Amino acid sequence: MIESPATARRSFAEDVLHGLTRPQKTLPPWYFYDALGSALFSAICELPEYYLTRAETEVLTRHAAAIARALGGAERIIELGSGDARKTRLLFDALPPAVTYVPIDVDAGVLSLQAAFNRHRVEPIQGDYRDIGSLITAAPNTAVLFLGSSIGNYDALSAAALLRDVRRVLARGNALLLGADLRKPVIFMERAYADPLGVTACFNLNLLARINRELGGQFDLAAFEHRAFFNEQESRIEMHLVSRRRQSVIVDALRMAIDFEAGETIHTENSYKYSEAGLQTLAREAGFDIEQIWTDSRGWFADALFVVR
Repeated sequence: MIESPATARRSFAEDVLHGLTRPQKTLPPWYFYDALGSALFSAICELPEYYLTRAETEVLTRHAAAIARALGGAERIIELGSGDARKTRLLFDALPPAVTYVPIDVDAGVLSLQAAFNRHRVEPIQGDYRDIGSLITAAPNTAVLFLGSSIGNYDALSAAALLRDVRRVLARGNALLLGADLRKPVIFMERAYADPLGVTACFNLNLLARINRELGGQFDLAAFEHRAFFNEQESRIEMHLVSRRRQSVIVDALRMAIDFEAGETIHTENSYKYSEAGLQTLAREAGFDIEQIWTDSRGWFADALFVVR
């Protein structure tokens, strides 16, 4: 679903036009995270079915000291998509005060993280981490954090391309700490993306509401439903918005109507689930070696130390 970082950036309107006029309609998942979408995702992270945040929090709580040592005395730590950096603080509590923290996030809230990291210098960057090559100057003694499971939004080719861009701001021996969700029984994966309270459904439908708010769309949200399922062949959870009926939706900013058949879907997100072998393949294709993998007690989530070859 997510395109290569080398792809030219399009505006929201251009991405909507591009995605909704394809044979399989799509919307890029990074548009989930407007103010309302970010609040809904924070709520999702508190749901009992959404194990990912708790699992990685366990990893960082149990292994913070070992991970800090493994980062090899980095003087500058860059985080991609930092958000509120709640989990990151668990790691920084084990790092020396001399380390400079460089969080990158599209949300302007990244600019207010200094107070939460009062032991460390913070140099926040409001921007798209997919543009890391233009945002960050390469320097020795640098490490990169890509926590959470955002790497799962990228297919194999795009994930490797993104990590190769990350590698270009690192020197030989520098490290990337990569979070990845691991394969597990399907029932647990599907429940995490289709909670009974319907919070994830609201999160997904907010994409259509955002088109209505920002582009003059006339989507009837009640005419679409959320669907999430595990695609075994691709080893990924897919999220879709399903048209409940045949309909035509006008989007003023696009000066056109988008036609839907009953049952037709908009593919909004992929979340790839990794095996250890899959992580090894990703590391190799991006120019890294894996030195260590830390998991939670159930082996459901991994933070893997990728080191530049």
